[in-house]
Amino acid sequence: MNTTRQGAAVDARGIGVEGPRGWAFRGIDISAEPGALIAVQGSSGSGRTCLLLALTGRMRITAGEATVAGLPLPKRIGTVRSRTAIAHVPGVVELEPALTVAEHLKEQALLGHRFQGLSASLPWGRRQKEATRARIDAALAVVGLDPASLVKGLRTAVRDLERIEALRLSVALGIMHGPQLLAVDDVDLKLSAAERAEAWELLRGVTRTGITVVAAGSEAPADAVLVRTTPAPAAADTAAADTAAAPAAKTPEAPAAEAPAAESAAGKTPAADAPGAAGTGTESATHTGTDEEEAADAFAETGRA
Repeated sequence: MNTTRQGAAVDARGIGVEGPRGWAFRGIDISAEPGALIAVQGSSGSGRTCLLLALTGRMRITAGEATVAGLPLPKRIGTVRSRTAIAHVPGVVELEPALTVAEHLKEQALLGHRFQGLSASLPWGRRQKEATRARIDAALAVVGLDPASLVKGLRTAVRDLERIEALRLSVALGIMHGPQLLAVDDVDLKLSAAERAEAWELLRGVTRTGITVVAAGSEAPADAVLVRTTPAPAAADTAAADTAAAPAAKTPEAPAAEAPAAESAAGKTPAADAPGAAGTGTESATHTGTDEEEAADAFAETGRA
């Protein structure tokens, strides 16, 4: 699969996100070249999901400095969001169990068409249909999802997919429009040892296309750039004490919750993840890098994968 951009280099020094209930994570350093596989490892509640959202411009960092694809965070948060994608993030970007594989792929293709400045309601010509079909086929090939191997082919409902098949579909939707960086959560959740190896090999395949991948899992492979998050049990008490000492202090914009879906701007709106509901990364015309972008919300609108 050919991508339209080079993968994103990631550089972070002491970054953290603090919310009303304390720190989600803090003190994280990352240095990764374009096309790298970055593995985020940490216990539940240590801020792994928040870190993924912060690196993709969907949560505002409140401490430290970071650049993604040379773009500073949080100053260029909107542009970073438009050039990155998220996949398989529970409560933020999820597959719809009742929809089929084909319906998810078609929806993502339509959303990508829309965010490239074209109306999804206009009839497509043969060339557009062929280009869309080629893009879908290329994404499926990268993630190793063969429709012929599914129970009902492309008409297979998500609820009938195996966990590893659902992960492959989620990643395919995320890379369909060529993001510079893809973030994947819970890579090895409830997978067997053999399936965990498959999952990490799947992500290595994505990096071979040039896309940088940052993924959270319980066991990081030896060849990945390892990032560890650790819980800060005393953080909430410290934050409360600071608030009591300085009642007029400004409340941080970024929430500390691991699963931020409930505080999403618009719930499950397909226009979430520029440009698509699965967190695709085509540059959106709505992100200009101006002062409006600097005041972007902590979260992008999220939607169904």
